[in-house]
Amino acid sequence: MTESREYVRPTVESPVRVTFVGSGDAFGSGGRGQACVHVAGAQASFLVDCGPSALPAMRRLGVDPNDVELVLLSHLHGDHFGGLPFLLLDAQLPSRRTRPLTIAGPASTAERLQQATEVLFPGAWREHWRFPLEIVELEPERRNEVARVTVTPYVVSHPSGAPPLALRIEVGGRVLAFSGDTEWTPVLSSAADGADLLVVESYTFDRPVPYHLDYRTLIRHAPDLRAKRLVLTHMSAEMLDRVAGLDCEYAEDGKQLEL
Repeated sequence: MTESREYVRPTVESPVRVTFVGSGDAFGSGGRGQACVHVAGAQASFLVDCGPSALPAMRRLGVDPNDVELVLLSHLHGDHFGGLPFLLLDAQLPSRRTRPLTIAGPASTAERLQQATEVLFPGAWREHWRFPLEIVELEPERRNEVARVTVTPYVVSHPSGAPPLALRIEVGGRVLAFSGDTEWTPVLSSAADGADLLVVESYTFDRPVPYHLDYRTLIRHAPDLRAKRLVLTHMSAEMLDRVAGLDCEYAEDGKQLEL
């Protein structure tokens, strides 16, 4: 029996607001920021992924980095976690953060984050930050409780030096699912089953690209996903040229949803 079949939906507590801080691909196609979504409700305020453009985009949108309690990472490619060194140093220096921060991602997140920070800012990684910092490495296909959020990761197909994850997140009585970057794999159905919102990659329209999902393949499998609402993201220039004519909701930088 899959995790999604065992899941019992909790009572809805309060609205959950989803803001697309960055909705683009790795290359900024269409002038979009790289992957970052802010989720806020009475229970928690957190990011899903934190691409290099995340910090200035958050400030532009009025998202206070010091209010973010948790960063969930789908995988360890630069366009999905490369903003974390900047977020950490901002917290340590100008923002003078005191609140705890948790970063949760696949195995080797702690090592890769320290390496990335040291490459970009030699000598910047600290054994003792000004604020409590916890790094959690998520166990796939198990409900992990982190910073008042429940997340179940599923290993998908997108080589990135560590297990790539689709994320099923429970917060405020809602269920949010994020595909991360991946070609089609049946575990997306487990991650998305009954979710209030599925944010899913649609990198190209119908051109196969290894380890990425194209729109035609996504639509063919859409009945298997069983999510209540589906929003496309991480689109290439080719896909952006086609997206306005599709009968499908898609992300844009700054777009907000309330669930």
